[in-house]
Amino acid sequence: MTHDLSGNLRQMIAVLERERQALASLDADELVCTARDKEALCEALSPVAPDALDNETRTLAETARQLNAVNRRVRNLLAANVAARIDALSGRPGTHRQATFAHA
Repeated sequence: MTHDLSGNLRQMIAVLERERQALASLDADELVCTARDKEALCEALSPVAPDALDNETRTLAETARQLNAVNRRVRNLLAANVAARIDALSGRPGTHRQATFAHA
């Protein structure tokens, strides 16, 4: 089981690195693929309890956690930039939020 866990965590790290590259290049298709891959890996990792981790897998899990946090910050910065541009174009701050809620 440790081999599968280690392999899944290594795959997650690779997917998170692909996601970071896709964010940097604004590659929407690759972002969709990485989201799908992350979901599948999360499902594979879901039955694993924290006490099942040894030193190696704990280090891999921490690396994946850190990469995911960095990618989340990049996504949030990109979203904030888009919101600011929409506000600037519309001349009315918050316009993009109103449109989003209107379609929800």
